[in-house]
Amino acid sequence: MDKLPFEKEEMDLIWSEGAIYNIGFERGLKEWRQFLKKGAYIAVSEAAWFTDNRPKEIEDFWMDAYPEIDTIPNKVKQFQQAGYVPTASFILPDSCWTEDFFAPQKETQKEYLKKYADNKTVKEFIANQQHEEVLFKKYKAYYGYVFFIGKKI
Repeated sequence: MDKLPFEKEEMDLIWSEGAIYNIGFERGLKEWRQFLKKGAYIAVSEAAWFTDNRPKEIEDFWMDAYPEIDTIPNKVKQFQQAGYVPTASFILPDSCWTEDFFAPQKETQKEYLKKYADNKTVKEFIANQQHEEVLFKKYKAYYGYVFFIGKKI
């Protein structure tokens, strides 16, 4: 994601669902801008806080897992600072987490725990995934995925 093979100002749209975090939200916005034509769009989903204050348990979890999580207004500001006009942002439904993220993991987790029964790293990784699901159910009022769309100026 950080060595894309595109020419400058080649694209009309960059669409990234659940992936920009691999190189970081701000970095992705800044680096990918070069590939967009003037007036082209970038559309990305990103984990974001819905509130300025939240329980310590969920704050600590996300600061460890993804310190770039921030509030929606701050993410919009990052769009502006990277040279885009924010055109839309909206919260994705809970089903994006429950049906499209957590549910598909369950069978794979079982398979991996069976296949790698003696592997401590696999056990810890899966335990963390399961813990994340518990935290989401408990604290989904405080965070979620937000879709952001911006226009290159």
